[in-house]
Amino acid sequence: MEPLILTLKMDDPSQERFDRLREEHFPRERNFIPAHLTLFHKLPGDREGEIVEALQDFCRGQEPFSLIATGLVFMGRGVGYRLESPALPTVRKKLADGWWAWLGAQDRKGFRPHVTVQNKVPPEEARALHRRLEGSFSPFEVGAEGLLLWRYFGGPWGRVGAYGFGG
Repeated sequence: MEPLILTLKMDDPSQERFDRLREEHFPRERNFIPAHLTLFHKLPGDREGEIVEALQDFCRGQEPFSLIATGLVFMGRGVGYRLESPALPTVRKKLADGWWAWLGAQDRKGFRPHVTVQNKVPPEEARALHRRLEGSFSPFEVGAEGLLLWRYFGGPWGRVGAYGFGG
């Protein structure tokens, strides 16, 4: 069964901002998913029922919070925005603790929250965009409203569910 991906649900203005940047800078033939902040890259698809139940329970007790876009990340063949919040690592750790046995190497290693707006381009193109965006960057706030669960179909994603914080 196809794996599941868990992302942060951002407030609408932030989602729209990142989607616009992604549409502008991501290769068109590869831009078939919305901008996102990935919390887990590969959860077991055959555990969907347990994962959904855990997300519903968790989100009821989690209040919305804010993140700050603190800078840009050069990723070699792409560019992203670094997002920071005292709450986000705690949210991820609480979920990871319950799913540790299911997590692969990528989800067990360090968590560096970011939203990718360009990827899979030549390094010189990525470096130029990084310099350009960095030149006009100033920190901004991003609202965290919940979690989104997706099924990975080898490229495109299909939304499984949305779980709002605070109920």
